[in-house]
Amino acid sequence: MAEGELTQRVLRVAENGGAHYSDVQTAIDAVALHNKQRVVIEIMPGVYKQPLYIPKTKNFITLRGFRREDTILTWDNTATRINHHQDESVIGSGTFACGSVIVEGSDFIAEEITFENSAPQGSGQAVAIRVTADRCAFYNCRFLGWQDTAYLNHGRQYLRDCYIEGSVDFICGNATALLEHCHIHCKASGWITAQSRRSEDDSSGYVFLRCVITGNGERSYAYLGRPWESFARVLFAYTWMDGSITPLGWHNWDSPEKEETACFYEYRCFGPGSDCSQRVKWLKILEDDKIDQYAGLSFIDPNPHKTWLTWFTNGL
Repeated sequence: MAEGELTQRVLRVAENGGAHYSDVQTAIDAVALHNKQRVVIEIMPGVYKQPLYIPKTKNFITLRGFRREDTILTWDNTATRINHHQDESVIGSGTFACGSVIVEGSDFIAEEITFENSAPQGSGQAVAIRVTADRCAFYNCRFLGWQDTAYLNHGRQYLRDCYIEGSVDFICGNATALLEHCHIHCKASGWITAQSRRSEDDSSGYVFLRCVITGNGERSYAYLGRPWESFARVLFAYTWMDGSITPLGWHNWDSPEKEETACFYEYRCFGPGSDCSQRVKWLKILEDDKIDQYAGLSFIDPNPHKTWLTWFTNGL
């Protein structure tokens, strides 16, 4: 562990005053560059309407709300319309830059927070959070949007007891991510995942472990995923799926050649949408002796009991 990590500095934000800061970005800006001490930013209930940016130079930041339905971080940028306090040279452009919250600092934690992109349906890519950082964890958070809601772009990420909604590719990117006991909600027809693993040697992928998938109604209209890049890798294990999942389950993104390389798995899932008898023929089979390498914390860290996940799972 980095020197000083066991201690914490606490900053408090309240939109109506009575705290250190009245907006979240100002509190983030107050964190020292290249900090090695965890800084907890406690966010009082409220709706905070501003884009947020955590740069690579600010690590060990925790955003902590007190109830996720009451602490909402929201903005409405889209890939084609970006209004941000950071210049394009800093945050990039297009989908990459349109996140309501952009996290680039490693060892980030969020607890009891709602991350929202409030752009309406049909606005195109409208990211609620973009995470381009290693060793990040989210506990009991909500991610609200329509398209590309949770852009898990790069690094290792752990999501537990979270709610994620959308319709088009609403969990996307090239991170190595474990989502455990999460609720995934399909708001309209589309695709849940668009993972972008680029080669056989790439360790990235998404694992959904003991999750719940629901949709608006019981009509089969949502796919579990499609390959953003050729070697996309996604596993749903021990997950309950309602009737919103189409019998085919997976889509090739109109690129038949990706069927040879995409690694899509389902393992011992249940519920009306879990029947694999009509799934695409290129769905991969995961043997029983292989499940342990995916269905646990070791997927995102080979030695989770002595590294960053020890601190996260203890609630720091």
